[in-house]
Amino acid sequence: MSRDAIATARRAVVKVGSSSLTSRGQLDPERLDAIVDALARRHAGGQQVVLVSSGAIAAGIGPLGLPSRPRDLATQQAAASVGQLLLAERYAASFARYGLRVGQVLLTADDLHRRGHYRNADRTLEKLLAFGVIPIVNENDTVATHEIRFGDNDRLAALVAHLVHAEALVLLSDVDGLYSGDPRRPGAQFIAEVRSFADLDGVKVSGTGSHVGSGGMVTKVDAAAVATSEGIPVILARSSSIDDALAGRTGTFFHASGDRTASRLFWLRHATTPRGRLLLDAGAVTALVSKGASLLPAGITAVDGDFDSGDPVELVGPDGVAVGRGVVGYDATDLPALLGRKTGDLPAEFRREVVHRDDLVLL
Repeated sequence: MSRDAIATARRAVVKVGSSSLTSRGQLDPERLDAIVDALARRHAGGQQVVLVSSGAIAAGIGPLGLPSRPRDLATQQAAASVGQLLLAERYAASFARYGLRVGQVLLTADDLHRRGHYRNADRTLEKLLAFGVIPIVNENDTVATHEIRFGDNDRLAALVAHLVHAEALVLLSDVDGLYSGDPRRPGAQFIAEVRSFADLDGVKVSGTGSHVGSGGMVTKVDAAAVATSEGIPVILARSSSIDDALAGRTGTFFHASGDRTASRLFWLRHATTPRGRLLLDAGAVTALVSKGASLLPAGITAVDGDFDSGDPVELVGPDGVAVGRGVVGYDATDLPALLGRKTGDLPAEFRREVVHRDDLVLL
């Protein structure tokens, strides 16, 4: 797969960071219009675009008279409440210059952690695209708490790319790609392509974001890892070069390294937060990893956490290393009495798998 895959993608997810949309703590109309101009041209060429846009909190900084991005959650939520409206209005007006409509989709991590919400988000985005609408996705910062945040929109963009069956992911920021070190220091080498994440061994990636955003290069590389493992190529480029980025002519190109998995397995691996842990003996680990078996009560040695049937749980081996994640078939309160017992010795109502193979993904 080459860079041409970005240019020819029938459907692409484009993520824009806060620093690419703002200046001096306020939305910059020229920057936003330049992004819209490029996306409208792509749409006119018959290609579908989903825009994942940061900027709600940043857009609220100026109107609220704040000196910089707030650190406490309540003020962040207040800034997002003001800024999200301004951001949506500005996008709607800018896309209207091309006769295009936009639809706002605000998500929290909890919306994708819960399977039903995940499917609802999928249906909503598909319907918007069918109507020819440009979906604009953002984290719902107004209500998101620390426990249910994505943490950055790079990860959200990777999850959305799989959700909508995108053929490309374009991550736009205020840097022109990935470097072997801090690009502000001498000796840092630009990395034009990443064929395998083993290529990045020894590469020191910065983890800080801009003064108006929450992301950083670490989150972008992590997002690229999620997308490429699912067969989606990624471009990381500077937002001021958006036309070249959408054509695959600039930035760092991450080659797709895996095949797209079923949405349920992807959801389990990348979009869930485990509600508890099941500790397994060595025999159970072997059965899961090498034999493709389901998890039975006999192989569980301990239960950790408070979860209900249908929740995602982590499966941990005797060495403390997580070997898998799955949807549990029992409440946490029911399991202790079943541990270590053979299925045939259990009452009839408990003669079933704790985690069925179809509801399990190996890590």
